[in-house]
Amino acid sequence: MRLEISCQDRLGITQDVLDILVAHNIDLRGIEIDEGGKIFLNFPNIEFADFQHLMPKIRRINGIDDVKTTPFMPGERERNQLAAILRTLPDPVFSVDVRGAILMCNDAVTSSLEMPFIELEATEISEWVKGFNFHRWLEAGAPQAQTTKVQFVQQDYLADLLPIVVPDGGENTILAGAVVMLKSEIRLGQQFTAFHQTESNSFDRFVTHSPAMHKAINDAKRVADLDAPILIFGETGTGKEMIARACHQASRRSSGEFLALNCASLPDSVAESELFGYAAGAFNQPVGKAGLLELAAGGTLLLDEIADMSPQLQAKLLRVLENGEYRRVGGDKPVSVDVRFICTTCRDLGQLVEEGKFRKELYYRLNVLSLVVPSLKERRADIVALAESFIVQHSNKLGRRPAKLSKSCVEYLQLYPWPGNVRQLQNALYRALSLLDGNEITKEDIQLPSCTPSLSYIDENFEGTLDEEVKKFEKDLLRRLYPSYPSTRQLAKKLGLSHTAIANKLREYGINKATVKL
Repeated sequence: MRLEISCQDRLGITQDVLDILVAHNIDLRGIEIDEGGKIFLNFPNIEFADFQHLMPKIRRINGIDDVKTTPFMPGERERNQLAAILRTLPDPVFSVDVRGAILMCNDAVTSSLEMPFIELEATEISEWVKGFNFHRWLEAGAPQAQTTKVQFVQQDYLADLLPIVVPDGGENTILAGAVVMLKSEIRLGQQFTAFHQTESNSFDRFVTHSPAMHKAINDAKRVADLDAPILIFGETGTGKEMIARACHQASRRSSGEFLALNCASLPDSVAESELFGYAAGAFNQPVGKAGLLELAAGGTLLLDEIADMSPQLQAKLLRVLENGEYRRVGGDKPVSVDVRFICTTCRDLGQLVEEGKFRKELYYRLNVLSLVVPSLKERRADIVALAESFIVQHSNKLGRRPAKLSKSCVEYLQLYPWPGNVRQLQNALYRALSLLDGNEITKEDIQLPSCTPSLSYIDENFEGTLDEEVKKFEKDLLRRLYPSYPSTRQLAKKLGLSHTAIANKLREYGINKATVKL
């Protein structure tokens, strides 16, 4: 039971109230006095008859204005409000004492670590948050608020360190602990983007923590404003169309249309009329129709999966590129072309040219400026950031609070080979969020086909010894890993070998910064 007593400021009034409680053998659990002249009492529930006698006695005390029950003590209300705020904060938050021991943390912390609070309570924050000396900061005479980069659950975060001080009764303050708030790079990026929405860069949406994707985007920025055709290579699902659209938006043609034709999804006759349009009278139609080439005038035309374009359509497209004009299907008047071409393919066009399946002249006309979009397995440093970005996007669409990735889920996502690349990751997370009951995505929530990478290093009819083939595999593996782990110590840690062993192998295979492009 809790009582709220409104009273006047009189010396001894609190003692008079306590004397009545003692007279009724009531065990007082808590008492609080606020600055507004109110006394709050917390004691066990008592019988109604006793309560009827207690209330009039308190009201008769000199200086008491009113007595009523209340559902909360002020301290309880504050703690409940604080707990509610912490639970709803999407970012990890810790409260620590002057020694760095954890006093409180929110659900974002416990879900990320996959541990209940009881196991985290009283442990040192430096055990979980790496990259900053919390002891040295707290032991300083008067630690100042600051922001620093740290690591939490093997991911980079920006930490806001806020000291908590209380008055010492005079003019000075006493350090009582600190609050540590973490923000991931993706969260900071989203907030920064929201703040600067009016001046968005077309390439800002891409996650480029990995060297491979960073290079791809930098190359795209350099060729975006040139007017020559761009040929974009990459596996299915890597985001080739997104790169093409970003190139258009960053070009001088950004005010024009960005239109696309999927060369693999349409029959040859349909694709031709879609591309060139048709004149009045063609296909028994009284009115003609403009094609994509005409509709995209002054803009960009994307030819998606150009490798699947038929030989007949390849020949007609070549004439467009050579002469700068075309004719509608069934028409006889030439139409000038003012379009920038961007083509994508997931196949090796050079090999198709050698096999006679793609016109050599068209290949050289299109392959003026080329870009290569890396597969997701070549940009593993981007996987977690991409996943967090997709979670926010999908959560907004589903009208729910963004979920967190558990530690085991992060490891699973980083180890999976992703044959379907970024599109497969996006679809897997959408399914997980759609069926998720709680606010944490675990490894079990990600439904993906079992996918063991097939080893294509050794042909069953190879000639040579086992040792020779093992060395070939070893050399190829080291060459693939070296750009992401360019120091012998990093590479040794990755592969679980000694620094000396890795240094010897790199020397044996001639792998160094001069022979491998970083």
